[in-house]
Formats: sequence, structure tokens, C-alpha cells
Amino acid sequence: MTVTRTELANHIEAAFAAGPATRDRLLAYAAGSHARPEVIEVLKTLPEGVYPTVRDLWHELGHLPVGD
Repeated sequence: MTVTRTELANHIEAAFAAGPATRDRLLAYAAGSHARPEVIEVLKTLPEGVYPTVRDLWHELGHLPVGD
């Protein structure tokens, strides 16, 4: 099953509650929300850096479909 932006956002949205998030923080939130291994692998492809909002991820992950 393909990872979608909707699925990804569901697992990591809370990571932005306190402000911008790093790749490591996103990975931690995804793991903590019991994301599928495929979701974790997608997040591992993100470059190191700080992402102000979940929408900023789409610059790097624009190839993911939006949802079902």
C-alpha cells in the first residue's frame, strides 16, 4: 500500500504543536504513533533540517499522492 500525504500527516501532525520540527522529531512522532514501516522509510528520505509546518514537507515529498 502506497504512503499518502494524508496518512503521513496523521502520524506526524502533532510534532508541529510546539513549533517547527526536525526530521528526527518527525521520525520519533511517527514511531510513537505506530506508523507503518513504509511511513518511517519515507520520513528517512527527508534531508536534515527544520520544517516549520507539515506543508513544508511537500516540497521534499511532492511525489506522494494526497490520499485515497
